[in-house]
Amino acid sequence: MTTEQTPPVPGPKPLRADARRNRARLLEVAEAVFAEQGTGASTEEVARRANVGIATVFRHFPTKEALLEAVLIRRLEQLAEEGRRLLAESGPTEALFALFDLIVEASPVKNAFAAALADAGVDVGAAAAEAGHALHAVLSELLSGAQRAGAVRKDLEVPELIAILVGTARMLEHLDGHPASAARARAVVRDGLRPPVAG
Repeated sequence: MTTEQTPPVPGPKPLRADARRNRARLLEVAEAVFAEQGTGASTEEVARRANVGIATVFRHFPTKEALLEAVLIRRLEQLAEEGRRLLAESGPTEALFALFDLIVEASPVKNAFAAALADAGVDVGAAAAEAGHALHAVLSELLSGAQRAGAVRKDLEVPELIAILVGTARMLEHLDGHPASAARARAVVRDGLRPPVAG
């Protein structure tokens, strides 16, 4: 007796090389436009800056929300990649503190993207889950390595580190326009990550 097998469902076709380049270029331009003008900037402005027609933008990103989502995911992926690069070049301790600074500096724009998507009814957590997991894994590796080196307190865990990152970003937004105060506050946070000094 033979059983019929269900034919596999074809997945989306991989993009051609030129289409991949176009998509990457659009994301790069869109990130710059939204960073400069806010998430209210138009897709027409993105198309104009990228020197393409609006139809090209919509071919890759059917809605503005799809474009914002792709930019947000790209930012998270880039932070994870940068963390891996820093680890390879400088070791876990320096990489952890460098990535800490990069994440804090990127947070205001990332938060604006997330807020705009949430307002449009997009489940941001689900949309960015894969990229978020990759960044979480890099932070975990860097934190563990820095703890083994004795450079970061051993009782700190990744969820607490992420909460500190979020809080630091909010703090620096509050101190916007006061660079000396922001630098002191950032130094206090970084010092708090270090192992306590034995009394």
